[in-house]
Amino acid sequence: MSPVINIQHSSDSPDNRIPDVLVEDSQTLVIFGGTGDLTRRKLLPALFAMFFEHRLPDQLRIVAFGRREYTDESFREEMCGEIESFQRVKGSAADVKAFAEKIDYFKGELDDEESFVRLHKQLDNAEVYPENRVFYLSVAPNFFDKVTTHLKQSGLIYHPSHEHWSRVVIEKPFGRDLDSAMELNRHVLNLLDESQVYRIDHYLGKETVQNILSFRFANTIFEPVFNSSYVDHIQVTASETVGMESGRGAYFDTAGALRDMMQNHLSQLLCLVTMEPPSGFSSDAIRNEKVKVLQSIRIPKLDDVRDNVVRAQYVSGTLRDKKVTAYVDEDRVPAGSHTETFVAAKFFIDNWRWSGVPMYLRTGKRMGRKQTSITVQFKKPPMELFRTVQCANDVCDLTEAQPNMLTFRIQPDEGISLHFATKRPSMHMVVEDSELDFNYSENYKGTLPEAYERLLMDVMRGDATLFMRSDEVEAAWKIMDPILQAWQERNARIPIHFYSPGSWGPLAADELFENEVGSWQNS
Repeated sequence: MSPVINIQHSSDSPDNRIPDVLVEDSQTLVIFGGTGDLTRRKLLPALFAMFFEHRLPDQLRIVAFGRREYTDESFREEMCGEIESFQRVKGSAADVKAFAEKIDYFKGELDDEESFVRLHKQLDNAEVYPENRVFYLSVAPNFFDKVTTHLKQSGLIYHPSHEHWSRVVIEKPFGRDLDSAMELNRHVLNLLDESQVYRIDHYLGKETVQNILSFRFANTIFEPVFNSSYVDHIQVTASETVGMESGRGAYFDTAGALRDMMQNHLSQLLCLVTMEPPSGFSSDAIRNEKVKVLQSIRIPKLDDVRDNVVRAQYVSGTLRDKKVTAYVDEDRVPAGSHTETFVAAKFFIDNWRWSGVPMYLRTGKRMGRKQTSITVQFKKPPMELFRTVQCANDVCDLTEAQPNMLTFRIQPDEGISLHFATKRPSMHMVVEDSELDFNYSENYKGTLPEAYERLLMDVMRGDATLFMRSDEVEAAWKIMDPILQAWQERNARIPIHFYSPGSWGPLAADELFENEVGSWQNS
């Protein structure tokens, strides 16, 4: 067991507190899919937390657009129960009720133009509904084009030069492949200006994800070694223990792990840990550097897919003493499906900083534990001057020298840790692996803001830094599209592997490290 040294932060002086980030513009937020799961579990609880912490403007109206039969009163009453179930902050029932008074319900159909005409007429009452508008598309991807078309044709979207603003938030997935993503971009940008479009990836709202940038560019001791001279490889893991509960299989089988996680979440994390320093912290400055990373990733050819990409599917087994079924036997999954529930891949970034450094990305369902992390493994010293030991209490055994590793823990145990060698107290000149650990829960009081709180705050304030631009979406698909195409080619004969629930994927994923120093970090 490595000794752990906890890092404490300096508390802010009461007289030097950083001003709170607030939403100042009065506005109306319309949520399409207002009765859906995302609205109940994430969006409304996030908005309530912002309300409870006095971050929202007094003049705010929330309109939930849905198909079901609700009155304003019945919808508010039901949502109060949902907010109390999923709230991060512990507001009273009176607090929740006061927030719910800001919510109205609008019954309409997403594919019915008349519904949008009626919505426009309702929002035209400026005494009730502030004229600045956010439209949140919490709907299935097949409705993206219809909703944006109706928004524009009904006059709900302002011209960018208008005295009031309008913004449209689009949930993932943004396209199924490169062609569909480009077509959706063309459609959306024919109706809206790029400045009005917010393509959301909730991973980028997580506190530790944002801390990657501050860690790299606010500390001179680390950024100089973030390059091919010192880094052996980088690995990004997003593992989950869940399977296809709650009917999730209907969507997942049409997507798979590569579309669902690697094309967006994991590629975004890779961009943040490998991008060049931006010229500033404006949204375009950061997004420009992320696009450069994506455009520098080597596009995989068929042989690359065979050698450097592993797809797999979980079989039946036991996970945490509970029997689980195989993916193909899950609810709403077609028998004999070849959809991957796990994918691991090795990529290369062909630029000056990262040339020759492998980048490993991995994601999967029904794995050993829930974990999202980025590990930067540094090269070993050119000479091994010291013997290395691994100890349990006072019993030590000789082992191989351990490389330095820097790990960003995105979830669930948010923090940053650094592994390095220290001399073991003894008469012998031997070293062992030690750990410097910064843990959010131990160093800061209270709970971290949910990702959707930060992202909703940014939309409402007009900060697009954490949202994907159209060229960024297309650059990511250009990397992943050849993999999907290779899997679909029968003559390619690329196998699908299998793994047991509770494991860390198939053996083939471990073999991606065959010619490298290191292995997947599973803790």
